[in-house]
Amino acid sequence: MKKIFILFYSLGLCVFSLSVQAISPEALPLQSAWEHANYELIGKQQIEAFESLIKKADAIKKQSPQQADVLIWRGIIYASYAGIKGGLGALSMAKTAKADLEKAIELDDQALNGSAYTTLGTLYYKVPGWPLGFGDKATAEKLLINALRLNPQGIDSNYFYALFLLDDKQYKKAESYLFFAKKATPRADRPLADKGRLMEIDHALAEVNTHLNNQRHANTVN
Repeated sequence: MKKIFILFYSLGLCVFSLSVQAISPEALPLQSAWEHANYELIGKQQIEAFESLIKKADAIKKQSPQQADVLIWRGIIYASYAGIKGGLGALSMAKTAKADLEKAIELDDQALNGSAYTTLGTLYYKVPGWPLGFGDKATAEKLLINALRLNPQGIDSNYFYALFLLDDKQYKKAESYLFFAKKATPRADRPLADKGRLMEIDHALAEVNTHLNNQRHANTVN
């Protein structure tokens, strides 16, 4: 099975022209705990932290089942854990994330500046397609473009669309979105998330550069 490798996320609170939407007190602990688990822990400690975070997210969702930002963060947490664990169990977690994100869009598609679209779009191109999973590249691109429409200058909306383009071998276009993501306004309340995301952007740019150099070399030889 194609591994669901999603290093989620500081998701969708990035701005130039859009104002940052305040996160609710219910969702804030999920965001903070996710940042710690995703960017400061590795190996067994990270897995244990995510297992604990899953339980916390389940409990908060039970208390606030109609709160879009809670559903978004629960979706991010389940998607992240799917990426860490991999294997057959990852697909079940990805489906849980999908359900939360779809419900969040139904309740308020602009919550956290359209973050649900970014996460859901990434799931759609990372998860295997039918008959194993729900993956679909056309749906993925539509969702990621919706995220850009709502947050056109955000670090995450641009970064994750760039990853889609990289996966689709549109290297030059991916490079332009990565550069745009790198120039996004820093988030004063999210220094850890920004630091981690910028490292991921640099890694993706290095990969894009390798592909572009290989293309130039092939064109020269031919």
